Amino acid sequence: MPLGIQPIHILLIVVVAFLIFGGNKLPELGRSAGKAISEFRKGAKEMTDGFHEEMNQPGVNQAVTQMIKPTLASIPAAGALATPNTSAVSETPIAAPASRFCVQCGAPNLPEARFCSSCGTKLPEITA
Repeated sequence: MPLGIQPIHILLIVVVAFLIFGGNKLPELGRSAGKAISEFRKGAKEMTDGFHEEMNQPGVNQAVTQMIKPTLASIPAAGALATPNTSAVSETPIAAPASRFCVQCGAPNLPEARFCSSCGTKLPEITA
């Protein structure tokens, strides 16, 4: 049974409702509860049908595609990624890194951080 309600619990609820409302009010209360539930289901169905109709309109799909297309164009293809040239040694000084990487977990951290934001390990001191 859902929510752990046993048949004895349902019987106890019915008996208490009978004692509180009386025998002639119970059918009326049940009828009004049934109408409320059916109205709720009807409203929920109308809302989901309206949502599906809006999403199936041709203009909506085109608008979403136009919003996504510039983002997709800015992502490089897998073969277009540049690989670093490790054979040549550069004589120019290397600038300070934009982020510091943890020696324990490899997570990037801010340059001014003293501890790893991911695992809490103390980061090595930067010597200039």
